[in-house]
Amino acid sequence: MTEARSRAAIAALAVAGIGVAAYLTYVHYADVQALCVAGGGGCEKVQTSSYSELVGIPVAVLGLAGYVSILATLWIRGETGRLAGAVLAITGFGFSAYLTYRELFTIDAICQWCVVSAVLMTLLAALTTWRLLAAE
Repeated sequence: MTEARSRAAIAALAVAGIGVAAYLTYVHYADVQALCVAGGGGCEKVQTSSYSELVGIPVAVLGLAGYVSILATLWIRGETGRLAGAVLAITGFGFSAYLTYRELFTIDAICQWCVVSAVLMTLLAALTTWRLLAAE
């Protein structure tokens, strides 16, 4: 994969993540239920759990900031931009893994939007790391 293609793929995934996180941010502040195709109330249970905020900041807002930051690293030239993108994506991946653990073993519910976000962040972590290592 070329540098241009990896940047395009990272941009597309980050924009998708921005969409998911923006929707979940809207759900939080509008105080409405998330649209969940699977039903069963999993999204509502996760979105209203104590794990939906970190020090008073909705996790969706943190995700939104993370995806926007990853996208912004594509405009930073050279190794600095590649390293920043990888660090942000790997951090996001770790946080997503933690939240997925909490969904499965503490909250006992799955939010499909959170799963989509976790998959996007996993792909971003892999691509940004590949982009960083391939440039060496």
